[in-house]
Order: sequence, then C-alpha cells, then structure tokens
Amino acid sequence: MGTRFATTGVVDCDVHNAVPRLSALFPFLRDSWVDYCQETGVEGFDPAFYPPGAPLSARPESRVGDGPPGSDPAVVRTHVLDAAGARYAVLNCLYAVQALHNPDWAASMARALNDWQAATWLAADTRFRASIVVSTRDPHAAAQEIERLVGRGFVQVLLPASAAAPLGQRSYWPIYAAAEAAGVPVAVHPGVGGANPLSPVGWPSYYVEDYACAALALQSQLTSMVAEGVFAAYPGLQVVLLESGVTWLPSLMWRFDKNWKALRREVPWVDRPPSHLIREHVLLSTTPFDAPPALDRAWVDRFLTQLGSVRMLLHAGDYPHWHHGDAPTALLEQLSPPERELVLYGNAARLYQLPEETGCTPEP
Repeated sequence: MGTRFATTGVVDCDVHNAVPRLSALFPFLRDSWVDYCQETGVEGFDPAFYPPGAPLSARPESRVGDGPPGSDPAVVRTHVLDAAGARYAVLNCLYAVQALHNPDWAASMARALNDWQAATWLAADTRFRASIVVSTRDPHAAAQEIERLVGRGFVQVLLPASAAAPLGQRSYWPIYAAAEAAGVPVAVHPGVGGANPLSPVGWPSYYVEDYACAALALQSQLTSMVAEGVFAAYPGLQVVLLESGVTWLPSLMWRFDKNWKALRREVPWVDRPPSHLIREHVLLSTTPFDAPPALDRAWVDRFLTQLGSVRMLLHAGDYPHWHHGDAPTALLEQLSPPERELVLYGNAARLYQLPEETGCTPEP
C-alpha cells in the first residue's frame, strides 16, 4: 500500500468501488427498468477500460471473494481506511452506465447506482464519501440528480473523459450550473461515456496504447472547458482531473498561453491567460504520478514552480488499480511538512468541505 503517514488527516481522493453484479442495483430501480434489463439479457456495465484479468486493473490483495475488486465495503475499508490510514475516502464508481445511448435508461441506471452507493457504502462507514454518477446524455436530468444528492455524503460529480462531445460545449452547462450552485466540484476520469475513443486519433489496437495515452483525453477536455468559457460562466466551479498524470500540465499551460495570445479575439470570454484560469479552477490527483525514477527536492521545486501551486494536488491511492510504482510516496517524502499537509488533507478538506485536521508526519 506504500508508506503510511501517521495521522488521522489523510484523504484518499480516488478510490474505486465496484458493483458486484447488476442485480445489486435492482432494489433501487423501477420494476419496469428491472424487467427491461432482464428481458434484454444485459449482464452488467463493468468498464472495459479495466479488463478484469489485467495486472494494472487490480492490486493482488484486492482480489478477494467472488465479486470484482472493490465490490466489498468491508475489504475496501480494511485496505484503504484502516491499513492505509485514510481519514476519508472519496469513491469514484466507474460502472459504465454513461455509455448507454438510451438517455432514459442511462439516467435511471445512474440514479439507481447512486442510491446503491448511499445504501451500501455511505451507510457502511462514515469515512466514505462518494461521487455522483450522472449521464451526460441528458444534462438536465444530470443536474436534477446533483440537486437530489448533495448533502447526503456525495461530494463531487463524476464525468467520463471520453464523452460524446468536448465537455466544454454548452450542452453540458446545466451540469456545471448545478455543481456550482451545490458547491461541489466536477471530476473527470478516464472512461467511456460516448462513441469516441480515448485517443484523439481513433481506436488503438492494443490495451497498452489506450492506457498509456489516457491523459490525452483529459488534456483535450481541459482545453475545451477553458476555451468554451465554462469558467467564465461558472466562476465558482472547481474541476478535478483524476488518474491522468500530473507533470504534463505545465507544458500544456505554456502552449495554451502562447496560442491564446495570438488567437484571443476568437474567445473573448477567456480574458486572462488560460494558465491563470487553470490554476484557479483545476486540481489533479497524484496517482499515477509521472515523475523521473529518482525524485529529489530540486526536481520537485522546478515542477511546483511550473505547476503554480502545491494547492493543485490531491492525494490519491487509486485503489484497487495497480500502477507498479511509488512515485506519489516519493513526492510526499520530498515535500515540506506544510506542503505534505496540503496534499494529504488540506486541499481536499477545502475542496470537499471536510473538517480541518492537521499533523501529517511519516511513520518510520
């Protein structure tokens, strides 16, 4: 699980809970939709972008019982909250109901999934928080789902990076309006919510291509949200980029600023350099952390200077996914105690409106 930090103030911002089987959602669905699922013979919506047998899809210790990794609240509690020492864990369920083309079915499945999270996970441990799963097929229904669930243990809205259209486009704005009004961030995670591939050049031949290039979709979506004026329309909105790497952002901001200077008349609502808007509105999770093998403080200083602020980083374990590396822990070890406190707890406490706690020091 990596180095444990001896503190009650750690927030793991990216933990993936899984639906054990489709029938687990039936108690939360209308009878007509249960019948529809059974009559069509659908077996479930487990995400194809994490193949069950792929080594990267699950840590060995998470493969217990008959269900998929992450499907048992007691096991996740033991591994993430107790063994890894997290004070809170933010659940990001990747059950791919957003990929359904039927907008009514997709919205109903998202609602059932959220009610299942509340009954099965949030009720199991007060340290769990959850993301609201919505379907972008019907942004107005998604906005209603956000309004329904805020204040019940749900702390952000979860969107897949590969959507039917760039996420900055105005058809999605009801989602951002609802999130801003509710005071919760919108998180974007690699995943499929439309017919578009994660790659900007088409469908790859191999899984390793898809996985290695996951950050490209996040970069495109971030560029879209800035250029389309999302942050001008919703100045209180915060966006979290999950499981997409971190160190690519400074170079994107540099290129975006340079091109904006020449083309700013095209997007007059972007009235400041894009890097300013990104630093004000965007945070990133630290797993996976794309860093050189040997981290030292000089490298970290350069990175933080280019990024703009340590306040943009959120600690994440990405359970049960397995990245075969300890770069996030190595980063924490290079940070000063105040910086480490922000990454481990302070930034998330501010973002998710959690109780403030302090005192992060590494255990020997």
